[in-house]
Amino acid sequence: MKHVHIFTDGACQGNPGAGGWGVVLKYGDAYKELSGFEPNTTNNRMELTAVLQALYALREPCEVTLTTDSQYVVNGINKGWAHNWQTNGWRNAKRQPVANPDLWEALLNVLQVHSVTFVWVRGHNGHPENERCDALAVNEYLRHS
Repeated sequence: MKHVHIFTDGACQGNPGAGGWGVVLKYGDAYKELSGFEPNTTNNRMELTAVLQALYALREPCEVTLTTDSQYVVNGINKGWAHNWQTNGWRNAKRQPVANPDLWEALLNVLQVHSVTFVWVRGHNGHPENERCDALAVNEYLRHS
């Protein structure tokens, strides 16, 4: 399997508000950027959307190291929260509805295709690819506002 490095970020102007997401994909010497906009969304939806759009961009099953500044995304997968929520009918431990079940469901489905390792990095801390993803995301919502 090809090993791809993916970096993602989501941003929102207001929460909810205008949102954007940004992605950097690296494979060997290849480099690609993706970004998008949603008019009325939340930061967490943009974080999940960035991850999904990055994984959807892969043309074949890959081994992926996915780096994000979203603890929501990383913990949702690495701590098994998303699987537990799915098992519990998209309800958390307090039996309350989970936010963004549509995106979590889509993420769990795409993780059946790729072997993904989720890595957390502190945001706005000088990580070059994370800073670039943030700029892409912010530019999207500013461009549409």
